[in-house]
Amino acid sequence: MKEIRLKEFLEKGRIEAGCDEAGRGPLAGPVFTAAVILPENFFGTGDTLAKARLNDSKQMTEKARNELRTIIEAEADWAVEAVSPEEIDSLNILWASVKGMQRAVMKLKRRPDFLLIDGNKFRPFGGFPYQTVVHGDATFASIAAASVLAKTHRDAFMRKLAETYPEYGWERNFGYPTKEHLEAIKKFGLTPWHRRSFRPKSLEPSLFD
Repeated sequence: MKEIRLKEFLEKGRIEAGCDEAGRGPLAGPVFTAAVILPENFFGTGDTLAKARLNDSKQMTEKARNELRTIIEAEADWAVEAVSPEEIDSLNILWASVKGMQRAVMKLKRRPDFLLIDGNKFRPFGGFPYQTVVHGDATFASIAAASVLAKTHRDAFMRKLAETYPEYGWERNFGYPTKEHLEAIKKFGLTPWHRRSFRPKSLEPSLFD
């Protein structure tokens, strides 16, 4: 893993926002996106030990993610956006994720000078210069922070949703196509939170018609 860095191009005074998403692969639930502007002294204040563990959220424990979420939300300029299954089905998951990141950027308190986008696809908007970064969530701190927020907010949302739809095990599988989730779909059918454009081969096509 590359060393996590606070700034991409080290341009003094430039306000950079890192952007990432969580939940592109699940069969159910929104995709969550986040944009984060970290303060210049982020690694020099507060719980520096916790901050040193900042990484791609998928590589962190749940406890570490939740600790980092509290610190990021207290110290950074951040925004989180949820994109509904209906919009995912309309746009496709890639462009729904991009749209969500754009919305999150627009919700920030400060206008960033530059955007760092995890992945290799984005679309220009609002006159923002940007750079896509493959594995950016394991390379740059602002993207890693966005990854943490998107993941923790989505997990919390799916756990809450599981209270209404307990048959699907979303508090454990978070909407991903596990055996448990697929069997529940076969038995109970689809909910309003399922993405109709996602069609696992193991399910009867009629379920999605």
